[in-house]
Amino acid sequence: MYRVRIVADLDECRELWTRHIPQENISDLWDIRACFQRHFQRRPHFLVAENGHGVSGLLPLSWIEEKQSFGYFPGETWDGKTWLEQNRLPVETDLALEALLAYCPDRFHLRYLFFPECASETRRRVDEIGYLFLPPQFDYDMEKYFEQFSHKTVKRLKKEVAALEERVRYRYDDITDFDHLARLNLSRFEARSYFYDNRFLESFRSLLQLLHERDWLRITTVLVDDQPIAVDMGCIYRGTYTLLAGGTHGDYPGVAKLINLHHMRRACEEKFDRVDFLCGDFSWKTLFHLTPRPLYLLSTVVPQEATGDTQEYRSAANG
Repeated sequence: MYRVRIVADLDECRELWTRHIPQENISDLWDIRACFQRHFQRRPHFLVAENGHGVSGLLPLSWIEEKQSFGYFPGETWDGKTWLEQNRLPVETDLALEALLAYCPDRFHLRYLFFPECASETRRRVDEIGYLFLPPQFDYDMEKYFEQFSHKTVKRLKKEVAALEERVRYRYDDITDFDHLARLNLSRFEARSYFYDNRFLESFRSLLQLLHERDWLRITTVLVDDQPIAVDMGCIYRGTYTLLAGGTHGDYPGVAKLINLHHMRRACEEKFDRVDFLCGDFSWKTLFHLTPRPLYLLSTVVPQEATGDTQEYRSAANG
């Protein structure tokens, strides 16, 4: 039997989070989430399931006022949906999860979930597919990676990238290039850009500063005649290189493929365990034979009809 209580004090929420969320991925870190909480200022609503032995489950929620529903903490939104991925459901048993969900408010929409192994299969509803590049599978050798492709496809891809590569140079880890990233993204997508919402823009600035202070930040800038035509922001944490956001210039077709392959080459050279290109159903991700990883959804909210007008950048990786 479980007793479920609500925690709304942010300091107590932080204590629960750091005690019960494993710190395996960059999005597992409270300080990362706090970058968004600082600017969105959502009301936390953590559900804690307890039995006689202590905490058996945690469901970290935030109230999203404009959607009139709860989302996964910290409730940061882009295009009306939460953005941070790989959200955890730390529960000891399926019964603990069911107790939390039974106590959940009527309206909730929890995206990008890692489902615990103990959870019932009937609860597993795929939200979106994340995509990984795994350098160890290819002995950190891009030529072995290209063996997955047909000869014709490899030849075409290398030719397209080589034509642009002759014109460009790269600049690394210049924190001021974030301004170019935001400008390129806004120029391409206007109101559909992540950064059109000033709360999201300032959250990313806070994230940028935090990653820079901890020496986890990666900024990759592609220049033609000293002008940025693509900028990606990523981070390194525990052997994973995660691409977080990016922008490209619309006058340079092929630059997205160029910068994505560049990330993959660097990951091989530096012996990373994986490159996480996050979710987003872009054709280049399947074309590049990336490894799919489903993330899951728990929701009582009827989804809006798709408009067909989806943003090209779910992550920095695009095509």
